[in-house]
Amino acid sequence: MKNAIYAQSGGVTSVINASAYGVIKAALNSKDIDNIYVAINGINGVFDENLADMKKEDPDQIELLKFTPSSAFGSCRRKIKTEDEFEKVFNIFEKYDIHYFFYNGGNDSMDTANKIHQYAKKIGYDLKVIGVPKTVDNDLPETDHTPGFGSIAKYLSVSILEGTLDVKSMAADSTKVFILETMGRHAGWVAASTALAKRHESDGPHIILIPEVPFNKEKFFKKVQETIKKYGYCSIAASEGIKYEDGSFVAARGYQDNFGNVQLGGIGSTLGNLLKTELNIKTHYAVPDYLQRSGRHISSQVDVNEAINVGAMAVKYALEGYSGYMVGIKRLMNDPYLSTTKLIPLENVANETKLIPDEFISEDGMFVNEKFIEYALPLIEGEYYPPFLNGIPVYARLKLEKIKK
Repeated sequence: MKNAIYAQSGGVTSVINASAYGVIKAALNSKDIDNIYVAINGINGVFDENLADMKKEDPDQIELLKFTPSSAFGSCRRKIKTEDEFEKVFNIFEKYDIHYFFYNGGNDSMDTANKIHQYAKKIGYDLKVIGVPKTVDNDLPETDHTPGFGSIAKYLSVSILEGTLDVKSMAADSTKVFILETMGRHAGWVAASTALAKRHESDGPHIILIPEVPFNKEKFFKKVQETIKKYGYCSIAASEGIKYEDGSFVAARGYQDNFGNVQLGGIGSTLGNLLKTELNIKTHYAVPDYLQRSGRHISSQVDVNEAINVGAMAVKYALEGYSGYMVGIKRLMNDPYLSTTKLIPLENVANETKLIPDEFISEDGMFVNEKFIEYALPLIEGEYYPPFLNGIPVYARLKLEKIKK
């Protein structure tokens, strides 16, 4: 008997469950995989033997995974560090005849997947490990982009468009600056994507602040003042991870998550306070936080389709005998947009970060150029609306029936 485990790890997206759907459907339809289990709360579900049998789920609810945001199975931020932990994981794999492991996550999650792959090789255990890419940050190396990015880009582009219309309407004698705080710790792809909303010169955003370009307060103030003088208002997208020239975060909360990352947040209020106290400019800011990464009602059709596909291809590659790889996306053409998949060694992805290249950034460092627009625009194309009931989206409700220990 050969069974498979799928698990989700790290921060969620609006399409991570679409990848789950791709994996689960492909596994259920395979004659070579006897059972597909899902580990609840990521790798924690393996340690706790908290495994749900997907054969017990209502097929209609499985179908709804395509439309369901966040993690339908629970996620985690846990790393495997000790020999004892690895031994426990593989004892559980052996107990449940697990020979396929699909881990859906970002940089840190691919590190976990790689370590499990390497340990299987070390002890001679028959296990195929395939990483399924996921991160709104779009910072995984060697893949053109990652599932989750297209949808957060679409959500935030719509948000900055509408937020700019609001500040424009109030600017005559009230608020003159609107700041949209976005995710993005080390890479500014998410904040940069708001540029897709700009169809006319006066449209927002007027300024985009990203971690790749050190924050210079004086240049920022000058650009804000020039923009207000020209249009009467100013709309800004700011990545949570922007830093000063010395490398310190402009806004950090002073503690770390379980992956060891500094917890960020508050760049909107920080910039707003600077503008108020030093320039006496009234500012409003918005912190979409979880909303931006779980806004499934406005997801990109391209993003959903690719998320499903990388999940299904993970199973295909594993059944072909591949292990120790992440499924990547390879862009074939832009007009019309077309992509395919490729295999990327997990060790090339683990704990690595893909930054926005200089060729995508404007000369003043406070916006992006046409090369970025050409890259990002195809990824937000199309809508893949969930079903609605009484005006509210219908999302999956799974039983998550545990297998017997």
